[in-house]
Amino acid sequence: MSNKSPDASREEYNTSYKVGQDNVQFLGLDVHNPVFGTSALIIFAFIIGSIWFPADAKEMLMGARGWSINNFDWFFMISGNLFVLFCLALIFLPMGKIRLGGNQAKPEHSTITWFSMLFAAGMGIGLMFWSVAEPVAYYTGWYGTPLNVAANTPEAESLAMGATMFHWGLHPWAIYAVVALSLAFFAYNKGLPLTIRSAFYPLFGEKVWGMIGHFIDILAVIATIFGLATSLGFGAQQATSGLNFLFDIPNTLTTQIVVICAVTAVAIISVARGLEGGVKLLSNINMIIAGLLALFIVIIGNTGAIFGAVGTLLLGYIENIIPLSNWIGREDETFYHGWTVFYWAWWISWSPFVGMFIARVSRGRTVREFLIAVLLVPTLVSVIWMAIFGGSALDQVQNGVGALAGGLTDASLAMFQMFGSLPLTSVISFIGIVLVLVFFVTSSDSGSLVIDGITAGGKTDAPMTQRIFWAVLEGIIAIALLVGGGSDALGAIQAAAITIGLPFTLLMLIMCLSLYKGLRSDLHLVGK
Repeated sequence: MSNKSPDASREEYNTSYKVGQDNVQFLGLDVHNPVFGTSALIIFAFIIGSIWFPADAKEMLMGARGWSINNFDWFFMISGNLFVLFCLALIFLPMGKIRLGGNQAKPEHSTITWFSMLFAAGMGIGLMFWSVAEPVAYYTGWYGTPLNVAANTPEAESLAMGATMFHWGLHPWAIYAVVALSLAFFAYNKGLPLTIRSAFYPLFGEKVWGMIGHFIDILAVIATIFGLATSLGFGAQQATSGLNFLFDIPNTLTTQIVVICAVTAVAIISVARGLEGGVKLLSNINMIIAGLLALFIVIIGNTGAIFGAVGTLLLGYIENIIPLSNWIGREDETFYHGWTVFYWAWWISWSPFVGMFIARVSRGRTVREFLIAVLLVPTLVSVIWMAIFGGSALDQVQNGVGALAGGLTDASLAMFQMFGSLPLTSVISFIGIVLVLVFFVTSSDSGSLVIDGITAGGKTDAPMTQRIFWAVLEGIIAIALLVGGGSDALGAIQAAAITIGLPFTLLMLIMCLSLYKGLRSDLHLVGK
């Protein structure tokens, strides 16, 4: 399958590189040799080390993570702010009229389906996990309070909601948007392979097909596989906590492995069905279930508190977005490093995966339409979601209701503890478990498509067995980490993924320059 648009012949770069020219075929796979082989060796070396020496690996990698966060907090914060400003500027600049795929390109998916896939791949599972835990943690001072506000006060409530939204609003989606727009533009408008290295062609030229490009793609593969494997492992722990809470099923390693196997099996079926019959279908189902669950909680919960939380959240976000974005003279070090800088490094480490997936489903959109959708729509959805779940949770904390009355004890149980104080607990808890699992399937499925594309040198029509291989490997890695080292091993690999966020931040800044240069070169084609 070609990445070129119908009128790409007058837009593409003059490069002799052809998609798949460096690929090798073996055991039914069609892979880019330097990227696939090197990535596989590094991944297996890390996994084996984490399984054999989980505590040592965690200590070493947590040290590397801490060094990155503590010494380069200013770099992460400045970069995050620049990504937001860059995306907002592109919305208003004339280059916002450029259409991904050329002037004649048409969107391949309906707007609703497109939104659903953006959200499911981007952070749907994270919102399930943290929409209750995070506001409660900030309000009660479980691990620091934002801007050193006194815990359990009206000011703490506003900052708890505002800081939660800060971590799930414009900044993370701007990070995803930079990568996604770069990949989509250079693949669909310039005829380059749909892989990370292509975004740097305006600056490095033909060198991107050599060692520089290999390094960029390998870094993206490692960050993606580590991020997906740790999320699958930690997600299994949350799902089993929910099953234990609801059905009294033992929260054991065996149960966690069964959950991972079930998620992986469904992901294999989904990835075998392809983008249309897999991720697209599940994403639509996800958003319907999520919407019904949110509406259900509004009806059966404290409706007044929930509507009040919308205003509290928006006001807290708007009032505090600049203080929370500041990196100079911060006195709330525990919160600042433990939450905000950690999140920025985590979002950046996930940006190759989410960005490439968004790029794959966004052909036919204008740059302006793309950025408005990727930045603003998920942010508005997150406002509503956080207000419903976080607002309900804080209402329970403030009124001494249920298990959350004493504050946060276990982040993986927080959502189910909030459900426990609402009517029809069993029903909404079961829906919550289903939603968590389906979100994990869509993450695994879309992640497999992305890793497959990178390791296949940008090919979008690699053999189906190859996509299945990556889906299976993600499950095997998660199980191996749980069995071999448990939370220590998962924490070690997560720390490795976050550490990778540091060099990738620099790459993203370079990517912004490259994207601007590429977009500016196409301004004369608008409307032709």
